[in-house]
Formats: sequence, structure tokens, C-alpha cells
Amino acid sequence: MHLQPVLDVGGLLVSSFVVHAGMAIATLLAINPLLAKIRARRVIWNLPLAEFGILVGLIGLYTILL
Repeated sequence: MHLQPVLDVGGLLVSSFVVHAGMAIATLLAINPLLAKIRARRVIWNLPLAEFGILVGLIGLYTILL
């Protein structure tokens, strides 16, 4: 599998990390209502820290898969 460090988006060179981070943020925004619906926030001690951990995990997942 060939990894591309730079993506060409309409003539603009964008680092693939920026694309993966954007996808992770979009996924995190989609997951937040689900976490609220299952009331996960009442068992999470530090919500911003948990969201940051999920974000880092998603960025890593997208980097590995893409």
C-alpha cells in the first residue's frame, strides 16, 4: 500500500494529516449526540479529556486505514 504524504485538492497541496484530522473532528461531532443519548456523560469524569482522547484515537485510526 502506498501512503501519500501530500494530497492534491484542486491544485492546493494539503497534508494528509490535516485531512485525517478533519475527518476525525467530523466523526466526533457525529458521535456527540449518540454519547448524550446513551448518557455516557454522567460516567465520564473529565469530558474534554475524554473527547480529546477519542479525537486522537480517531486520527490514528484514519491514518492507519487511509
